[in-house]
Amino acid sequence: MSKGIMPAKPDPDLPAFTMGRAAAMIGVTPAFLRSLDGTGLIEPERSHGGHRRYSRHQLDLAARVRVLLDEGFLLAAACRIVTLEDRLAAAHRHIRELGGRLGPGEDARIPTQTRRTPPGVTPGMAATDHA
Repeated sequence: MSKGIMPAKPDPDLPAFTMGRAAAMIGVTPAFLRSLDGTGLIEPERSHGGHRRYSRHQLDLAARVRVLLDEGFLLAAACRIVTLEDRLAAAHRHIRELGGRLGPGEDARIPTQTRRTPPGVTPGMAATDHA
């Protein structure tokens, strides 16, 4: 490599990984990846021989679905959550590309604090309304 030339950043949408390699990379079975085909979340490219090829971005989505399933979400709900997270992240990238800024309450990369509603309190009620 020549001095001063940085290697190109890998394209996250390049379908570079075979099913077996993709499954091994994220710690799932090939059957799990095939099951995501039917959800519409991931539609892998096909090689000339008809074999599935996955991109890094698709593997990131699949790995996130696996985490949600392990937390007890149903497959349809996990796929919907991941789809919405991915769309939000894309919208935020677009805002930044246009020169916009996101505050801490708007940036999807910054986790928000959640609180459980105390027993006897209806969500949305002021704390003084239940006394």
